[in-house]
Amino acid sequence: MVRLACLCIALSLLLTGCMRLDPPEKAGELVVAIPDDPVFYQPPPEIGQGGGFEYDLLTAFAAELKVALRLVVAGSTAEMRELLRDGKVHMAAAMPIEAAPDLRFSAALHKAQPLIVQHGDAAPFDDPEDLALHVVDVPRASPLVPVLRTLTPPPQLNELEGHDIDVLARVNDRLSDLAATDSLHFAVATNYYPDLSIAQGLGDSIVYGWAFRSEDEILRARADTFMAQAQADGSMTRLRDRYYGHIKRIGANNMAQFLQLMQTRLPRYRALFHEAQLLTGIDWRLLAAVAYQESTWDPLATSFTGVRGMMMLTEDTADHLRVSNRLDARQSILAGARYLVDLMEGVPKEAPHPDRLWLALSAYNIGPGHFNGAVAIARSLKRDPASWYEMKKVLPLLARPQYYERLKSGRARGGEAVIMVENIRNFYDVLSRFEPPYVPVVKPQ
Repeated sequence: MVRLACLCIALSLLLTGCMRLDPPEKAGELVVAIPDDPVFYQPPPEIGQGGGFEYDLLTAFAAELKVALRLVVAGSTAEMRELLRDGKVHMAAAMPIEAAPDLRFSAALHKAQPLIVQHGDAAPFDDPEDLALHVVDVPRASPLVPVLRTLTPPPQLNELEGHDIDVLARVNDRLSDLAATDSLHFAVATNYYPDLSIAQGLGDSIVYGWAFRSEDEILRARADTFMAQAQADGSMTRLRDRYYGHIKRIGANNMAQFLQLMQTRLPRYRALFHEAQLLTGIDWRLLAAVAYQESTWDPLATSFTGVRGMMMLTEDTADHLRVSNRLDARQSILAGARYLVDLMEGVPKEAPHPDRLWLALSAYNIGPGHFNGAVAIARSLKRDPASWYEMKKVLPLLARPQYYERLKSGRARGGEAVIMVENIRNFYDVLSRFEPPYVPVVKPQ
């Protein structure tokens, strides 16, 4: 019996070993567990590709290893930990760094302060110990669960399925009084739910990084080398700006107005934005974000400079696009979408997505002539005109005489163009969360 038991154990260990993945170079792919969390990763919608800070960084790391990237989306930190320990993934991304003898972690990628969040209209806490008198919502898989349980006295926890943004939505909608989250998730959530406020901070910071099995030291070391290089060459900074640089640029009152008009005014024009997507291929939610920034979805809007209509077209642009009535919502939306396509053709050809879009939007604001002037300034300063991160620093120079006096196009309020684009990015994020993508129905032949 002892011999049989030993044989069974040996067979089990052998099978477990066989189920483990080969190293990335041998397997031809890097398999990564990633959390189902919109702060770190946005899965592909019906059209388009996935995105997010971690997605882009992992894609670059896989390219460094010269292998393909395959993501395994996990519902919790515990699930990622199990996938890693069972050898079903090579590594786990955006995982709270913890003391675990069988795991090793990369250098820190994200650092966030634990928070208790309440509705903005709620009375403030007079005493931190008052927390014990309340029920606190928290995602079941949150790294804050053990933190909350160690408080003296501890609050009553209501552990819920879903991620932090879902839990914070309950507080915004007054379905619960308090929720536990961290400062990074709170900053993103306030774009969607402006009525949230911080009740109090909690303990030490939560640090997120990449996790590896302790025996995969070579892969972990390569990840640290890759991250150090990304920090040194500025690509990490540009990536942070791409996904987090526009957060919290819009005040709570302005965002509340946007959310209200999204319910009351946008539905009248949704079909027109769908039509514009069919015409141009640009996500209708992005076009709607542009229209809100330009006119708050008011087809009769007119500025003191003479631009008019839903998409605030100049008279010259309207004539070029053969718009007979700038105050006609359909004509304005379709023409504005076509104009944005034209502007995208005019940005540096090497500009990647989504930089190409943000650059074109800045040209939408200041005009292609001034945008080309900013490109010339960027090149003279040895900055990359194909990078939105770089051009955000260059565009405000259009208002300085030492720069615009050398340009045929002259002076422009380039700083306003930067603000406009960053606002649109925020509005687009919110619309992408609350409004579904438009997928045209193809009728059978």
